[in-house]
Amino acid sequence: VRRDLKKENNMSSKLLPFSALLVLAACNGAALVGPAGGDGGTDPGDSIVDLPGEEERDGSVTRYEAFNAETGSGYAEGIEVVTNPDGSTTFFVDNLAFDGGDGNGYREGTAVASIGRTGVNAGPFTVYEGPNSVPDIGDGDPIGQFLHRAIYAESANTNPDGSPRTRFAIVRTGAYVDYGFGGFLYERNGSVVLPTAAEIAAEPDFQANFTGDYASLVDYNGRGGVHYGTGNMEVAIDFQDFNDGAGVYGYVTNRQYFDINGNNVTGAYLTALSDDLGYDVGAGEGLTGVPALVFTVGPGVLDADGELQGQLTSTAVNSDGIAELYESGTYYAVLSGDVTNDTGEVAGIIVVTSDDPGGADERRETGGFIVYQ
Repeated sequence: VRRDLKKENNMSSKLLPFSALLVLAACNGAALVGPAGGDGGTDPGDSIVDLPGEEERDGSVTRYEAFNAETGSGYAEGIEVVTNPDGSTTFFVDNLAFDGGDGNGYREGTAVASIGRTGVNAGPFTVYEGPNSVPDIGDGDPIGQFLHRAIYAESANTNPDGSPRTRFAIVRTGAYVDYGFGGFLYERNGSVVLPTAAEIAAEPDFQANFTGDYASLVDYNGRGGVHYGTGNMEVAIDFQDFNDGAGVYGYVTNRQYFDINGNNVTGAYLTALSDDLGYDVGAGEGLTGVPALVFTVGPGVLDADGELQGQLTSTAVNSDGIAELYESGTYYAVLSGDVTNDTGEVAGIIVVTSDDPGGADERRETGGFIVYQ
């Protein structure tokens, strides 16, 4: 069974990989996710979301990371999720060099098979890895592949035809000095039912709350490697106000980080961040938890088709007791289901960047979520 995800992009490369020793030492690949190849996609039109994508007559929406040759973003193409006879799944992706994925596909993770709010190997989001090597086309000698990792998730709810209501995918690589080639995608299959003006007038406090899991891939500009992130996600929508685009707040809490072998590295991350904030970590001072990601509340973040886009940040309190802006970025999401009948859900992507306490020039976290009413 093949389930296609749609995507397209023009291709050119200017990022330089690490030395062969660094690349081959990290040769475990994972899948990248993006819509099927094409000529650039359809114009989002009046959508509030400023990402490329496709909108269908039945209300289905696909959005994916914008192509950027400078950062390597938005390169993933031709994604297919294949269900094997034994029930396992395989990821196929095009347009990522040395990922071993065009012919072999990406297998479900071994050390880390899934992630979510409960940590590794217990959450609803599947992790994929590519083969460590592929054979030389001539003599069959193994050629080491670059490290890629992917996260993929489908809604727990399905449409009458069996398709998931929503889904998302993220792929990043840690095999480049700068941010490597990657991408993300999220989509809604079918339409959404939002409250009408009459329903809102009859119930002035027309609000809805959504909760669920969050998972991410963290990569770096200035050093290699990737990490997994997990957390709890909550989104609330006030359909009554603001008059222009509703009011939306959300946050990601209980954030944890893991290396590609599944080891929890949250403590090391907090130690480095606390040191950057001026704490005497040798004396036991410092942060006890990863700062929460919090949506910025303001008008104009929800459109009539149930798409959302807005800003979010996190703050960290330094050793002088002053809250400092730490991460900042954008959330992109889409509503699905019937929010007037308590069966709605929200699926989307978060991208935030910050200074890297580990020594890189910049740290980028790309997270995905599906939260339920």
